[in-house]
Amino acid sequence: MCFIEFAERASYYGSKGPFNNFINRPLPVGGNGAGAVAKGPAGLNQSAGALGRGSVAASALVQMFNFLAYVIPVFGGMVSDTKWGRFKTICVGTAIGAIAHIILVIPAIPSVISKPDGALGSFIVSILVLAFAAGFIKPCLGPLLCDQSPVKRPTLKVLSSGEKVVVDPTTTIQRYLLVFYWCINIGAFFAIATTYSARLVGFWLAFLLPGIIYLLMPIVLLLASKRLYKAPPQGSVLVEVGKVARYLLKDGGWGRMWKGGDDFWNRAKPSYIAQQEGSLDVEKVFWDDKFVDEIRQTLAACAVFALIPIFTLSDGGIGNAVNSMSGAMTLNGVPNDLIDNFNPLAIIIFAPIVNFGLYPLFARFGRPLKPMTRMCIGFLLGSVSCITAAVVQWRIYKTSPCGYAASTCEEGVSPVSIWWQIPIIMVPAVGELFVNVTSYELAYTRSPARMKALVYALALFNTAIASAISLACSNAIQDPFLIWPWVALAVCSFGCAWVFPTYFRHLNVPMEEFADKDRMAGLDQPLALKEKQAKEYQG
Repeated sequence: MCFIEFAERASYYGSKGPFNNFINRPLPVGGNGAGAVAKGPAGLNQSAGALGRGSVAASALVQMFNFLAYVIPVFGGMVSDTKWGRFKTICVGTAIGAIAHIILVIPAIPSVISKPDGALGSFIVSILVLAFAAGFIKPCLGPLLCDQSPVKRPTLKVLSSGEKVVVDPTTTIQRYLLVFYWCINIGAFFAIATTYSARLVGFWLAFLLPGIIYLLMPIVLLLASKRLYKAPPQGSVLVEVGKVARYLLKDGGWGRMWKGGDDFWNRAKPSYIAQQEGSLDVEKVFWDDKFVDEIRQTLAACAVFALIPIFTLSDGGIGNAVNSMSGAMTLNGVPNDLIDNFNPLAIIIFAPIVNFGLYPLFARFGRPLKPMTRMCIGFLLGSVSCITAAVVQWRIYKTSPCGYAASTCEEGVSPVSIWWQIPIIMVPAVGELFVNVTSYELAYTRSPARMKALVYALALFNTAIASAISLACSNAIQDPFLIWPWVALAVCSFGCAWVFPTYFRHLNVPMEEFADKDRMAGLDQPLALKEKQAKEYQG
């Protein structure tokens, strides 16, 4: 599953890496007509380009692609949970993605680039199809990986040294997802090949290479199929959630809802209903007490997800801010979008350090980093990166020949080197290990067995919200206002960081206190629950 995620992300980010330059910048003067820069000194500070539609159009289309690629997973997660199962949904997404990669090469052919309207149309079609492919694959791969964990309950184990340890299911899932996220970013690092391909050869090669990597996915799926545990689709859980909500809200429930607490949630539990009514109609109440607790924990986790778009925006800025900044900096032959690859590079370096060094170290001292502490750390790192970006952008404006029109300046570039973008990219990338991976962990461990793909998709949905915000602000992300979005994000990230260990501290409760491991394995079937309840509540 990790290898499949590597191939899918290599194709996704490898394709996406050159998108900004392909849309934003015109064909370089003296280039080869395929988007590559001019040979020799003339091309040192040029950027690859093709359609020349400008920064606003580039930001709008790229953010639209990001938005769809993280909205469609909600639909994909629902289909996976209720109809197809995770494995089949991934296979369907893989087939759709293969079609997308074929279409994507067409607008990058030099003869098509020479007709910008036709190239733009086919490009838009390709990214829409690619977004649908990601929408079916993304919500299913992580949960399918976690489904393979053999650790369902805390187990005592004696090491060869004689030391007694507890094999913990929550920590196991956490480790799985850190390795999974590491593979995501090894795949994302493939964008370095496509950015150089666009700069030196042309966009046709930049878009062809991800398609070749993508061919690994169906091969690995075929080889792994017989060895995987495939949790079957278990029907729609939304009906049960709706009926639970009806019990929660009747007889003055709206007023109790704002108070929250056990009194509000207990009213939908079969044990409470049986006690109040003297018996239980298992045809109407076909859930158990634990299911109500799971809904409660799922909603709490989703409340955390609502803040993550702030971090996502801090991790790269609003709209086209980083790309506009890089276009005004001294490149010295470096592709202006190369620096984006320091994001996956930072994660490739720091994920093993966090996974096998930092977390075990704190655990050994009896102070494990709890989920909300990790979220706080990630948001603080996002704030630091935004402060750095604001200072760098201010310096560019001060040293550019065009002053506060630096990103569209034709008289030259600022002497500020492109390498000053490295901390802007790398610092929040490390923060992703604390924010994104923790959100995936919460999504998988705090959701009912029949909602895991859907809730996992909701964790991914924060990227779509961030993209929507970027899309709405795309007109404003241009000179001379490029400093202030960074300042606003720095303040918001810093403020949100302290919400997690204070308001959401209840989510630090270990999963074992409320989650049934059999249910995590997908063993909570409605029929079995009815039979159990019939015996328990009606003698």
